[in-house]
Amino acid sequence: MNQPWDADPDAVLTRRLGKSPAELGTTGGRDGCPDVWELDNGDIAVIGRDLTAAYRAGLPQDVMVGEGERLVVIPRATLLSAKADLPDA
Repeated sequence: MNQPWDADPDAVLTRRLGKSPAELGTTGGRDGCPDVWELDNGDIAVIGRDLTAAYRAGLPQDVMVGEGERLVVIPRATLLSAKADLPDA
């Protein structure tokens, strides 16, 4: 089965979207730093907590976490701070 999109493991982090974890107060130092980054190919990388196992049984019927995917949770403040760096359309 062909996928219409696949992540490029060679893409490079180029710019943070939003504020740093330190600015948002969502880090206790170097570990546990939720973050959102744009890659050089335009894709978005999200650093968060892997809660795939915790959410898998309760996913809505039309939501699937596929092979090689993870459900990642980030603080609301992290995504809201990235909004200013995202185009409207």
